Amino acid sequence: MIPYFSLHVIRLGPVSIQVWGLLVALGLVAALLVASREIRRRRLPVDALYDLAVYFLIPSFVLARVFYVLFYDRSSVPFGIETVWNWLAVWRGGLSSFGGFFGAVAGLFLFRRRYRIDVWPYLEALAFAFPLGYGIGRLGCFLIHDHLGIPSSFWLAVSFPDGSRLDHGLLLSLFGFSLFGVFTWLKIRKVGQDRVFFLPLLLVAYGTFRFGLDFLRAWDGLSAETRYLYLTPAQYGSVILVVVGVLLFRRCRLAPQA
Repeated sequence: MIPYFSLHVIRLGPVSIQVWGLLVALGLVAALLVASREIRRRRLPVDALYDLAVYFLIPSFVLARVFYVLFYDRSSVPFGIETVWNWLAVWRGGLSSFGGFFGAVAGLFLFRRRYRIDVWPYLEALAFAFPLGYGIGRLGCFLIHDHLGIPSSFWLAVSFPDGSRLDHGLLLSLFGFSLFGVFTWLKIRKVGQDRVFFLPLLLVAYGTFRFGLDFLRAWDGLSAETRYLYLTPAQYGSVILVVVGVLLFRRCRLAPQA
């Protein structure tokens, strides 16, 4: 069992660095570095990848915050100037990963309207790199313990002061690193090179894992997860991801590499 510890802030003299934000930023950088390597390997312009990343990130963070307020922080739903500002205050934390996914889709539509290029190779590169960045970012959730699970004596549970529990952030981080390892193994074996492969595989794998894992989120006390008809908002989003992933896998092909 893992001993309890937490790390919220790193202080460097007068500068305070939020650990969660730092690890999310490091995850984004790591994912972009891996994706850019894939794009260069395909001999495609890497600048388009960075442009696409910007189109993804801005609406992703905004909608991640909006979804959190809508589905998790119900006290902020009534409209008003202060409330609307709270909806957009991504720096306060409280983000929904599935809001981020939908924000990425919105960013993709905006990108396609401006740039007339084949986006599938870029989406494949980002999908391949995403689990690594996700694993790093979720370590931040683990270090601040903002997603608690059910009481458990499992060896990956954390010995919190009020009893041992699973930590959702840790399990999602381990999933991200493990999935990146699987993706790397598949790429080495040249699996799915002639089609859009990693994007639908990511959607199906993440959606399936997240749907099951959220049954292990806390049901009790102040750490109880928000649920609608016994399912978390993320579980409903997981179903959508799996359906979209299956449809993409059946219908999409990737242009041959140069």
